Amino acid sequence: MSRSLGHKARGKIRYGVVGLGCISQIAVLPAFAHATENSELVALVSSDPKKLKKLSRTYSINRTYSYEEYGDCLKSGEIDAVYIALPNNMHRAYTVAAAEAGIHVLCEKPMAMDEADCEAMIAATEDAHIKLMIAYRLHLEKGNLTAIEVVNSGKIGKPRIFTSVFSQQVKAGNSRLRANIAGGALYDMGIYCINAARYLFKSEPIEVFAWNQTVAGDERFREVPEMTSALMKFPDDRIAQFCTSFGATSRSAFEVVGTKGSVKMDPAYEMAEPLQAEITIGNRTVKKVFKKTDQFAPELVYFSDCILNDKAPQPSGQEGLADVRIIQALLQSAELNRAVSVPQARIIRRPDPRQEISKQPVSQPPSLVRASAPGAD
Repeated sequence: MSRSLGHKARGKIRYGVVGLGCISQIAVLPAFAHATENSELVALVSSDPKKLKKLSRTYSINRTYSYEEYGDCLKSGEIDAVYIALPNNMHRAYTVAAAEAGIHVLCEKPMAMDEADCEAMIAATEDAHIKLMIAYRLHLEKGNLTAIEVVNSGKIGKPRIFTSVFSQQVKAGNSRLRANIAGGALYDMGIYCINAARYLFKSEPIEVFAWNQTVAGDERFREVPEMTSALMKFPDDRIAQFCTSFGATSRSAFEVVGTKGSVKMDPAYEMAEPLQAEITIGNRTVKKVFKKTDQFAPELVYFSDCILNDKAPQPSGQEGLADVRIIQALLQSAELNRAVSVPQARIIRRPDPRQEISKQPVSQPPSLVRASAPGAD
């Protein structure tokens, strides 16, 4: 039986989760309980034997592998897809290995360290004829999709200005503060602002400018900037501006200002609390609250459906590449202290309200096993 026929016969995609850090433990692993219609967790991959032992018991998983045994996992015949939740610098190698073994890939964002890594991932998955999706959870979330729908409807007139702030206090020693794994607020949080501007404007920036800032004497930021502020120039005289920080209090908001009104999301990007929209058209303002949901189970359900029915996932590898390319241009701009042009991405499809999938939130956040959340207590 071929792998594709096996998918159809089972009606479920069997996943191995690769990397058991904070995001896997608080979000990815619990999400499988809400994706049972077409997705099944069958294997865990980690460098930490204590995590493997504890979490395999918690989720009743019989198949566990070290990173050195990843190739055995891929060739075992026990999985159809992997969810890669590894540090950013490991995404390319683990995606390429999966593709060469004929295993589909759902990879956390940012897609990779740089454009070359992203392009290698896309080429490997295309050559192997397997699916590659980048885990942009908000492409399936009702609040952000509603904002897209309002902006595209013309109700606020022509969208002209996008502004956003995404910040949190990150504890000293957290891996997000390490430069060698593409750490820093721009990669980790700024990518949300970049992606939101792109999907709300339905366009790609043509030029960017950025400034990096670091608080003197704060030992957390020896390797990465504490804050990045950015401007992105879009076609049709539209401007996006955002600020992202690992040294400021928690904020998560964006606003699109048009010629006749505006759309504001506050919170906008959070995964563990309700999101809220404020839509102003002329002198009338309407507020909408979008209840807390499990934002990771929809990714599993959607990606599994793409595999089972041979559909191209959106967000694709090209979507991931577009954001990494912009991040690289922003970093170059900050270093050179001048505007930098951005090559145009080839984006065929963008987030669409028809992609919305809603799942009940995780009832009780799990206790972390040898992992910690990035934010300060």
